[in-house]
Amino acid sequence: MSVEVGSPAPDFTMPTDGGGEVSLSALRGKKVVLYFYPKDDTSGCTKQACGFRDNLPDFSGVDAVVIGVSKDGVASHDKFKKKYELPFTLASDQTAGVAEKYGVWKEKSMYGKKYMGIERTTFLIDGEGVVRGVWPKVKVDGHTEEVLKAVRAL
Repeated sequence: MSVEVGSPAPDFTMPTDGGGEVSLSALRGKKVVLYFYPKDDTSGCTKQACGFRDNLPDFSGVDAVVIGVSKDGVASHDKFKKKYELPFTLASDQTAGVAEKYGVWKEKSMYGKKYMGIERTTFLIDGEGVVRGVWPKVKVDGHTEEVLKAVRAL
């Protein structure tokens, strides 16, 4: 399944860093930047997370919530969040069920070996739960600024 601009965003409930829980339905009325990334504390994922961290005041200023999602467990998220002082929610999708709903659980290849993993993708969801932006196969450089521009345009 693939989620496209104009379609309703699939609801989810996932455990988060700090022993919490996040669900899309509980965020109605807010813009949500939902970004899927492969793994905590790897170079690209760290750079992406720090980009959102550094621009979070701008996202908050336009009533947007940032949520990072990977298959890593809550304990890994806690360490990653503390190490880089990430001020936004990291959600754990250990079964990849939410990644599958959003169409970002894909076959990947490294050194000739095929495996399943999260394709780095960002979704912008409006306050009514409708997808307003999709960035597949994200290149980290400049991405946060591009998403922020789209959030401001909502």
